[in-house]
Amino acid sequence: MNQTQIQDRFKSIRDKVEQGGRLSLDDGIFLYDPEVSLHAVGELANWKREQINGNVGYYNINTHLNPTNVCVYRCRFCAFRSDLRDPKGYAMSDEQIIARGQEAHDNGCTEMHIVGGLHHKLGYDWYRGILEKLHAAFPKIHLKGWTAVEIDWFEFLTKKSIKEVLGDLREAGLGSMPGGGAEIFHPEVRDQICEHKANATKWIEIHQAAHEIGLKTNCTMLYGHVEQAYHRVDHLLRLRELQDKTGGFQTFIPLAFHPENTKLSHLKKPSALMDLRTVAVSRLMLDNVPHIKAYWIMLGIGTAQTALAYGADDIDGTVRHELIYHDAGATTPECLSVEQIQQLIVEAGREPVERDTVYRKVHRDPDQFTQWSVGEEVLVNV
Repeated sequence: MNQTQIQDRFKSIRDKVEQGGRLSLDDGIFLYDPEVSLHAVGELANWKREQINGNVGYYNINTHLNPTNVCVYRCRFCAFRSDLRDPKGYAMSDEQIIARGQEAHDNGCTEMHIVGGLHHKLGYDWYRGILEKLHAAFPKIHLKGWTAVEIDWFEFLTKKSIKEVLGDLREAGLGSMPGGGAEIFHPEVRDQICEHKANATKWIEIHQAAHEIGLKTNCTMLYGHVEQAYHRVDHLLRLRELQDKTGGFQTFIPLAFHPENTKLSHLKKPSALMDLRTVAVSRLMLDNVPHIKAYWIMLGIGTAQTALAYGADDIDGTVRHELIYHDAGATTPECLSVEQIQQLIVEAGREPVERDTVYRKVHRDPDQFTQWSVGEEVLVNV
């Protein structure tokens, strides 16, 4: 296509978006074409973002808990996992887990993000017990835990249905689910990077079951490795289709691949330009998902801040104790303070708003930071 044809095609897409239309697979692939102005794509995504979320930049105060890195799977993109007898391998004790919960409480966290490896020597009760113990000790902290890959493992361990497992975990204290394990749905890619773990159909089945019993979840896409634009857009369309059915996704997080210490270490990490284009295309394709998160741990602070003008409305949170992406070479800080996050959002020209996991506004006691409450109103619901 020459530049005139590119401009005409983009204008038709812009008109479709501004009129409330829905983009197609071909539209998404076109927007990934490097000949299409990144600035123009970002500007359109920003328009869409402001239609949904106004000028707000959301953040939360959270901590990560990775209870074990021992895992039965050997995904080529993962630098976190370990074999049982590897000196790097670990499984946290109850005391260590409760200490992490206490630290979260003492630092005003509203959320603990809990994911880890599939440890073949630790049963389902160990995983369930993590939620039960934390919820009993710190009932105000929202426990966002276990990816669809872990739920699939729990289904195997218990021989129960997905809904039975999810219901049991909710009874133990589970508040919502993260979106990890989605990677890239298309089998041409998935078979290359994680052929043995839960496939796309299973991931979608588990998230649909979670939505049907009232659990909100996030959704993700790992990009910048062996996939192409077609695979990314196909992935986004599968998420959009499920959201049409259930409305259970809260936010989409595009995850930039970090190759260091993985079996794909020969690849280059995606550029900041690819990161921003992926954020923008995601906002335009996922017209029914309320929030797009620029996860600063993976994007880097500068790119995440810039992404607030390219379709993202959320920058994640303080993120204490993140291990999975730092093991893969992420050079971002281990944690950001509330003041640092707020400043990043303000510098981007947005209004910082603290949210809880399910996107309710958090109200802090100005004299006692660790004392907080939330309203009943969900901040955005497209």
